[in-house]
Amino acid sequence: MRLEVTASDITVVLPAFNEEKAIGPVLDELLQTGYSKILVVDGYSRDKTVEIAKAKGADVTQQHWKGKTGGLKAAFERVQSTYLLVMDCDGTYDPKDISRFLPHAHNYDQIIGARERRDHISFMNRLGNRIINYVFTLFTGWRLTDVGSGMYLLRTSVARTLELHTSGVDSEVEIAVQTATKYRVTEVPIDYRMRLGESKLSPVRDGLSDIWTILTLSRLYNPVQFFSSMGTLLFVPGAIIMLWASYETFLRGILHFGWILVGLVFIMFAFQAFGVAAISLAIGRLERRLEKKTPSVA
Repeated sequence: MRLEVTASDITVVLPAFNEEKAIGPVLDELLQTGYSKILVVDGYSRDKTVEIAKAKGADVTQQHWKGKTGGLKAAFERVQSTYLLVMDCDGTYDPKDISRFLPHAHNYDQIIGARERRDHISFMNRLGNRIINYVFTLFTGWRLTDVGSGMYLLRTSVARTLELHTSGVDSEVEIAVQTATKYRVTEVPIDYRMRLGESKLSPVRDGLSDIWTILTLSRLYNPVQFFSSMGTLLFVPGAIIMLWASYETFLRGILHFGWILVGLVFIMFAFQAFGVAAISLAIGRLERRLEKKTPSVA
């Protein structure tokens, strides 16, 4: 049995929308590096992206659904190889780094390329990435350093089980939440280069969308971690407010009724969150016991 994963086992997926400046050089690099299974999923570009991709010999298909998520859905349905590697086709990712994914492919269902050099990322985007990674760790319990990376490898069978509902660039975060809570995930370091063409990202809008996606999906896929974290975030300020109000009342004789009410509300909601977390934990344990007792059907 062959255990080594090679270029022939991987289809490189390039979601594209108006990337005529970058698609040609990216395809040339991939072919020179030895990756011939290339699928360009076009989001109905209005420039020469499709023409250039076809001229370079790439397999080209049109997406369905909205945004980058639509491109990924179309790719997951079409890819036949054991693994697929998603890579932004704006020239920021180096095809030579794909070799770093291959030695670990058999042991993991998703491998994320963690960008090491971030000189070409704006300060606002770097700050947003740090916030997103922190929120991801807090609410999912998994410590990943670059959940928004545009270069990652997926086992094709796992990719087809993913439920994608977003329509923007937060598809990477949506995938990471699901794989981290249900499958085996790791990271490898990769390079990050200057972009070819104009950026389509909005640091504030897309960053807030990523955070909302993390909160929504972690509540669905890991409710124990989500509600425990939410309870802690509510309890800590509530306790601080109550301690301060108690000091003011008993030692200085000043009653801050409004602040006391705010502190009590925070603590009340915190205990409700902890209660939901405890119930979710109990339900999860009951489900696992039932799964063990239920005989499998051949």
